[in-house]
Amino acid sequence: MSLMRRDVLLSGIGALAAWGGASAEPALGGSAPPVPAVDPGLARFMAVSHCLTDRTELDTAVGAALYAGMVEATPERRAQVAALYDLQEKHRLITASELAKAGEKADKSLKDAIHDIMIGWYRGVAGGKVVVYRTALMFDITKDAIYPKTYAAGGPFYWTTKPPEVARPTGLPALSPSPFVVEPT
Repeated sequence: MSLMRRDVLLSGIGALAAWGGASAEPALGGSAPPVPAVDPGLARFMAVSHCLTDRTELDTAVGAALYAGMVEATPERRAQVAALYDLQEKHRLITASELAKAGEKADKSLKDAIHDIMIGWYRGVAGGKVVVYRTALMFDITKDAIYPKTYAAGGPFYWTTKPPEVARPTGLPALSPSPFVVEPT
């Protein structure tokens, strides 16, 4: 039997919930504050997020904020995250590419849920609102040397010059093409 990171995550969340409930006993006979229940939707969201981002560690507090923002903006995301989790468990999918391809094949609407999850983690945006900035995964590669800027780095009208050419990626996408949407700034 091999353990997968989602198994460890889910058992860890369960252990924390059990430990938190046991430690909430009043020490001096007073009443203990209520222990919040662990949302199974959040646990599934975190497991799917670990797979889609190919990361073993993600901040659960950030995940809770992203999940709440996604579900508030688009209520059907709750069922779509559950469907992605079920696919992941049923087929023992461990890479982002495998889960993305299986999700889109199973239900075309899961592609939008995958996009929302990835946008949430990498850009820090859920439901059209900024949830996190500094801890967005897009800054993770350079976090040891460069902090995310909160100002424009160029001189006046720096955006009017033509940017340097960039080599076209050679990898194959996991999802089919999506329509290009220009976001308001």
